[in-house]
Amino acid sequence: MSEIAAKAPTRPRRRLIVSRLVPYLLLQALIVIVTILGLRLLQPSDPDDFAVSGFSLREDGASRPVTLPHFTSSRYSLSDPPLYTGTFTFRNGDAGWCVFLPRFSNAVEVAVNGVVVLDSRRDANANRPDRNTPQIALIPASLLHDGDNEIAVRLFVWGPLKGFLDTVYVGPDAALRPSYETRTLLFVTLPVVFSAWQSILAVILAIMWLMRRREPVYGVLAVAMVLGVVQAFVPPPVPPATTSRLAAVLLASAPTESALIVVFALLFFGWRWPRYGALLFVPGIVVFAVGLVGGPPLPRILFLVLGIPMVGVCLLLMASITAAQVVRRQDAASFTLGCAVTIVLTCWVHDMLSVFEIMTNERIFVSRLSYSAMLVAIGAGLTWRFARALNQVDSFASQLVARVREAEERLKARFAREEERARAAALANERTRLMRDLHDGLGGQLVSIVALSERGHESSGITDAARAALKDLRLVIDSMDDIGGDLMLALGSWRERAAAQLRPQDVALGWHVATPQGLPLHPELRPWHVIQIVRILDEAVTNAVKHAQARHIVVTIETLDDGQGDDSGPRGMISVADDGKGFALPGNGEAGSAGQTARGLRNMRSRAARCGAVLDLASDSSGTSVRLQLPKIFPDSDAAATG
Repeated sequence: MSEIAAKAPTRPRRRLIVSRLVPYLLLQALIVIVTILGLRLLQPSDPDDFAVSGFSLREDGASRPVTLPHFTSSRYSLSDPPLYTGTFTFRNGDAGWCVFLPRFSNAVEVAVNGVVVLDSRRDANANRPDRNTPQIALIPASLLHDGDNEIAVRLFVWGPLKGFLDTVYVGPDAALRPSYETRTLLFVTLPVVFSAWQSILAVILAIMWLMRRREPVYGVLAVAMVLGVVQAFVPPPVPPATTSRLAAVLLASAPTESALIVVFALLFFGWRWPRYGALLFVPGIVVFAVGLVGGPPLPRILFLVLGIPMVGVCLLLMASITAAQVVRRQDAASFTLGCAVTIVLTCWVHDMLSVFEIMTNERIFVSRLSYSAMLVAIGAGLTWRFARALNQVDSFASQLVARVREAEERLKARFAREEERARAAALANERTRLMRDLHDGLGGQLVSIVALSERGHESSGITDAARAALKDLRLVIDSMDDIGGDLMLALGSWRERAAAQLRPQDVALGWHVATPQGLPLHPELRPWHVIQIVRILDEAVTNAVKHAQARHIVVTIETLDDGQGDDSGPRGMISVADDGKGFALPGNGEAGSAGQTARGLRNMRSRAARCGAVLDLASDSSGTSVRLQLPKIFPDSDAAATG
């Protein structure tokens, strides 16, 4: 039962694979048929009326009649090249005749009536076996005579393939030139256009890779395109005049380029690099190394044995990778790349049939052209994807800017509402403070005045109570002034009131500013901070006069800066010292007015806590000292008072 349960989930998966793979394979078969038909339809049509196909071939010391197109028996014949001899008929009155060779390998020398009129070795690109470069040459009228004329074609072969000579055409230039131009467009101009486009895309992809190092797929494809461009534009050496090193580089680039395309496919589809993936580059490295140290024929032979099969293996790997990707995801990129690989693979098979002389009537290589077209299509697709990504980034950036603006507007509106709420809360707190201050100070004084008047006390007591109420009212009003964070202004007003209060009682008030700056500025200083500090000072002065019977009171103002710790910085200090008889601090075991003193001290400490200040008090027989150490930064609320 367990085996049946294990096999059950695999059946739907197999059905899914079959349902995706079969249509894809049918599509690739259709593409193969269309590609073959396209290759047949795109074959240039040559003017058969001027074809010269019957020749006498002298090769390897023997002569025999042959019919063009023809493959030679040897792959290397530079010392004794095959000589094709034939005749054509010329009639007087015809002007502008020429000889047209659609295809040959590797090089030709054409002579009319014993005079050379064409030598393809002067054009290095015309002698490459992977090119289909046609050649045409005008025949001087002085060489032609009425009737039969002799034409001799010497075919130079240096491998790696057997020599090939296509049908030779001799006739009026007006009749042969269109076929030559058509072949030049298809097999010379179009590859150059693709290669130029490939070089531009290689530069673009290299820049994209430099800007996005985390995506090596751009760099791999750029290197592959550069190798293709080098192979297309660097002129090959023409044996035996030059060495084989440049040829080795050119020959090695094809299998290396194919291996890089496989690497690109793996990176593009996000596959893991296989353990033996580096073996794909071995044929190219071998051909390159042998070409640097070996003789001229050796790298070309290795290319035929290793390079060309490796290109086919890489194409098969590409086809397998894209097919597997189609089964996995069925995305447009996999379908497009798979169809392109199928076209190139079909063209490669077509070329292999010509290499092995299975197709005996032609030797037109189209895999290089289709391969370049595939690279251009892939590069254009990647560039388009990159440009689309940039457009998406720009669109996202614009959307983000719009959203940020909307959020900013919402934050501004919310901030305005919060600011209004904070303002309303501040006003409410200020009203509450004023009510509390008026209740605690002025309210109590007014109650005392009413009580004294109702009991019929002397007018002096009522007068003192009224003065105290007026003093407290002035204190509340003065605390409302905007002092800009400078506590010295409020202390100056308090000094005048305190001096006026102490003068009738014959008590001297001393004022000493120990530091030039007085107290530091506090931009966060609020009116309720000021009133608490002033009331602490009032309480200290009142206690010195009423209880300590002091005759001299000295107020010292200074700024302290210890410069130690994270909480260091300038702090203000206000000291009130008198020469009274002192009193017993709570907890020292003294009797008398200890309860009243403790209550007064608690009141002063509570006010100091509201401001975030620290209150120290010392008292002995020589006098009392009250030290109020101000905070570095005053608190925003008086929550400490309620704690």
